[in-house]
Amino acid sequence: MAKSDVAKERFFNLPVMVLISLSFMLGMSEFIVVGILPDIAAGLKVSEVTVGNLVSLFAFVYAPVTPLGSALSARFPRFATHLTLVGVFLIGNVLCAFASNYGVLVVARILIALVSGTLVAIAMTYAPDVTTEQYRTKFIAWVFSGFSIASVVGVPVGTWVANTFGWRWAFHLVNVLTVVLIVLMVMVLPRNSRIVKIGFLPQFRLFFDRRIQLGVLAVVFGAAATYVFYTYLTPIMRDEVHVPEQYLSVGLVIFGAACLWSNLYGGKLADRGRGVEPLTHIRPIYCAHAVLMASLIVTHWVPVYGALLLVVLGMFMYLQNSASQVLYMDVASQSHPGSLNLAASLNSMSFNIGIALGSAVGGVVNGHFGLMWLGPVGALFLVCAIAITTMLRPFVAQERKFYADI
Repeated sequence: MAKSDVAKERFFNLPVMVLISLSFMLGMSEFIVVGILPDIAAGLKVSEVTVGNLVSLFAFVYAPVTPLGSALSARFPRFATHLTLVGVFLIGNVLCAFASNYGVLVVARILIALVSGTLVAIAMTYAPDVTTEQYRTKFIAWVFSGFSIASVVGVPVGTWVANTFGWRWAFHLVNVLTVVLIVLMVMVLPRNSRIVKIGFLPQFRLFFDRRIQLGVLAVVFGAAATYVFYTYLTPIMRDEVHVPEQYLSVGLVIFGAACLWSNLYGGKLADRGRGVEPLTHIRPIYCAHAVLMASLIVTHWVPVYGALLLVVLGMFMYLQNSASQVLYMDVASQSHPGSLNLAASLNSMSFNIGIALGSAVGGVVNGHFGLMWLGPVGALFLVCAIAITTMLRPFVAQERKFYADI
């Protein structure tokens, strides 16, 4: 057995760890604004809602650019493209660290958003080169879990750094870790490429597949539900749950641990079938999530319940991710094999459309009605996700026949 094959038999080999670490850095950079939102607002002398809008802006850029960048990246050598985009990501975070005003910070966040989704999509394409088929859903779950690990470790550490040394040092930390990651990428990632022969525009025929359309909508509504309140997680903990300022970092660690569990358990849920089937199994989870999200309003009167509820909501946050990624990749393999890079980007695209929608709606709700109403509004998005997954169910039988015949 070749040395590379032996390495692939071990799931946590060096290339896999580097790709998980890349997701960690992307997650830390994207989510760190949530943890240090009050610090940035005070430092740049703008309101917390204005800084919260950075979350929406990031997602508004990220979502449309991700499929375009992923389809384009399939036409160039993978490793060189991957490394170049990480370099752009580093430049954006350096700009964040030295932003002299809110306008510069906006430009920096846009630059990071332009490349982040494509970086996730490219990471997904390494799966057959760094691990085996039996670990496919585990690989997907762990790459997504890099974002949750960022919530558990990166964002709270960044928050502590911001509280201790100033918010700019949180971005300096991201920059140092990114440089280390670039060195590791050069050392361990495979250089082989599978440049697609299909044209750029024909790849987008994938979007005309009804299964893809419904899968995207389910993720959009699921993510929007969460980000209605998650964008304002720190103010909710501070003002509704009454967590003392010095313990906010601990609260973020606990919430992040719940999110990590969510991602990893989501990988197990994705093993329940092929194609659209795993995502249809998320429907009862959306139902329970909606009820719990609506009950977040009780936090205003019962802070202890709110503290426990936030942990539970973190455990629901990413349960859909691996199931939806399986849907996109399997449908592309069945019907649109030239669009695999594009399919790999769809979860990131969908989730960030949801982030943009949810955080924008959350900003309006918070600005006009207050933090206590974020949960009930989020529950309305989950009702939409329930309807979408119901519409996916008729496809399950025909896909089971397809996989039985091959």
